[in-house]
Amino acid sequence: MSKAIRIHAYGGPEVMRWEEAPVGKPGPGEVLLRHTAIGLNFIDIYHRTGLYPLPALPGSIGMEAAGEVLEVGPGVQDLEPGDRVAYAMGTPGAYAQERLFPAARLVRLPEAISDRQAAAMMLQGMTARYLLRTIHRVKSGETILIHAAAGGVGLLVCQWAKHLGATVIGTVSTPEKAALARAHGCDHPIISKQEDFVARVREITNGEGVPVVYDSIGKDSFYGSLDCLKPRGMMVLFGQSSGTVAPVDIGILASKGSLFLTRPSLGHYVASRADLLASAQDLFEVVESGAVKVEINQSYALADAAQAHRDLEARKTTGSTLLLP
Repeated sequence: MSKAIRIHAYGGPEVMRWEEAPVGKPGPGEVLLRHTAIGLNFIDIYHRTGLYPLPALPGSIGMEAAGEVLEVGPGVQDLEPGDRVAYAMGTPGAYAQERLFPAARLVRLPEAISDRQAAAMMLQGMTARYLLRTIHRVKSGETILIHAAAGGVGLLVCQWAKHLGATVIGTVSTPEKAALARAHGCDHPIISKQEDFVARVREITNGEGVPVVYDSIGKDSFYGSLDCLKPRGMMVLFGQSSGTVAPVDIGILASKGSLFLTRPSLGHYVASRADLLASAQDLFEVVESGAVKVEINQSYALADAAQAHRDLEARKTTGSTLLLP
């Protein structure tokens, strides 16, 4: 019998239970997967707390994993048992030993990408891809700002942006994280607990500001991020680890320089099969080339997911984190 982390009510890490979870046979267009590695992401906390409600309770959380196809359902032609695959987004439920999943949302893994690499990078890596190549197409010679530069997405953005020829400014919370970010392409790490990041960004850019800010922190950094932008700059709020941003008078965008503001979600950037495959291919290429390295700095047994959540919320983690079934 397969087991999974399931929640019966929203709340803190203690609501997660390790219990039996029958899977069943794959239906039309589905495959039965055996997970080999599962990615930990902040969106998992949003699902656990109910900020982003699950389809139903009790239910499972988790948006990213890699594994092996065990069985295919009717109509599935592109996959067969034994194939190594990975996914990000879709219906929550990755915190499981086995699950059913739509074949059209799976990506076959290249030989050079391990299961653990894939589980650690699909969601965060494809997020980095749409941030850098779609929302604001970073060009050589630009200077950008990424918050939480030592986190999973942050380290990938630092490396990828550096590969594109950008100068990278990044905020972090500790000297240790500053060193980690610098080692991964961040030219100017700013320890936000010790420095005024707005003043430092203005100093680094000779008062001009940056054309884009990538902000996953939310409430605590939002208005400071706006102040880091040059006129007609792009504010990309793609997370809210410090809390939800209160309603904003959009007139502030005009007064601060005719700024642009977007609140994107990866799901909308990989909604079509073609976009999913293109995004995954770009990610695989920069990883296979060595331009971007996936840092798996923590691993936990899936049964210990509650502790992984506590550490993530306490900002004790860096890079990517795996849950192992």
